[in-house]
Amino acid sequence: MKYFLKLLDLHRLELKKFNSMEELIYKEEAYKIVGICMEVHRNLGAGFLEIVYKDALELEFQKAGIFYEREKEYKVIYKGVILPHKFYADFVVMDKIILEVKGVSGLTDEFTAQCINYLKVSGLKLSLLVNFGELSLKHKRIVF
Repeated sequence: MKYFLKLLDLHRLELKKFNSMEELIYKEEAYKIVGICMEVHRNLGAGFLEIVYKDALELEFQKAGIFYEREKEYKVIYKGVILPHKFYADFVVMDKIILEVKGVSGLTDEFTAQCINYLKVSGLKLSLLVNFGELSLKHKRIVF
């Protein structure tokens, strides 16, 4: 639990630093991705399993000509040892943004911590946490 709270504190510090900047990191790219997510949500609505939204997102990325990798594998290294369990990002879009897809009733701090860990393992700087499980699409930018 302490580790989780430390991650959230680090994220909050990063947000404060980031909010003082004039330009958002990968602003245009993130805008396109969120727009595609909105299109998927507009057509499917809430209530499906995450896999259905991922399938629809994949079709939309292909249609838009946006490069992506689905279920991209990352190794987790602990004290110099590669752990047997790996992490799989839902999507890595444009080689620089992790897209984490949820289909739940609401986003929680645990999902934010999950995205922070994904960014740490991948070395990427931006994750978009998107929830299709509510009546309107919810999304969150996470920078680390």
